[in-house]
Amino acid sequence: MEKIVLGIFSHPDDAEFICAGTLSLLKNAGYKIRIATLAPGDKGTAEFSKEKISRIRMAEGAKSAKLLTADYYCLDFEDVYIIYDRESINKTTALIRKIRPSIVFTASPDDYMIDHEITSRLVQTACFASGMKNLEISDDPFEPVPYLYYCDPMEGKDKLGNPVIPAMYADITGEMDMKEKMLACHESQRNWLMAHHKMDEYILSMKRFGEQRGKEINRKYAEGFRQHLGHGFPQENILLELLGDKGIIKLNSAT
Repeated sequence: MEKIVLGIFSHPDDAEFICAGTLSLLKNAGYKIRIATLAPGDKGTAEFSKEKISRIRMAEGAKSAKLLTADYYCLDFEDVYIIYDRESINKTTALIRKIRPSIVFTASPDDYMIDHEITSRLVQTACFASGMKNLEISDDPFEPVPYLYYCDPMEGKDKLGNPVIPAMYADITGEMDMKEKMLACHESQRNWLMAHHKMDEYILSMKRFGEQRGKEINRKYAEGFRQHLGHGFPQENILLELLGDKGIIKLNSAT
């Protein structure tokens, strides 16, 4: 099995907010890291054209990924127009087959934004379809199905405000400096949020949520995850096997 981890999300900076610390832990454990987004963040601006902000944000995504010596990919969908259809499934599956990851991280199935929720479902299908010979894409299929982990939704709650409880936590206290450096690469988004939301909390909000998760396991900073355990997906917890002695804390499955 290839020692490759893929974090695939909707927009540039999503990975930095919710799993960059764990990606750094896995890099330190000998895994190659890949980061992908379905869209370039083309609506995340109050001043630039769609084309210009797309170029800016993809460059920021590549700069951030480089800190983990990672490649960055963008599938060129559009913000707020990420949809679950034949073309999107094929493009997402083609990327999975190209990268051939053994571990995949993606967005929570329940989140504040439809882009994130649809991305989660596209990635679930793409992982499951990675070995399907008759899928209408030219890339060679591969098996086994990758391990699939869902990251925390924004602010740790679903769109109705209900808390989403992780099944496991990664202690990222030692990786917070890297996570902060990666997020700081996304200068245009920070500036846009200042104009759009009238606040300058880009990195501080990320650290506050990391502290919140950390307190739940008596650590300084943490990230939360749930594993996809549906039929056909690996059932063992590879994160616990790889990082258990470095801070993966698994809760009772009843949570």
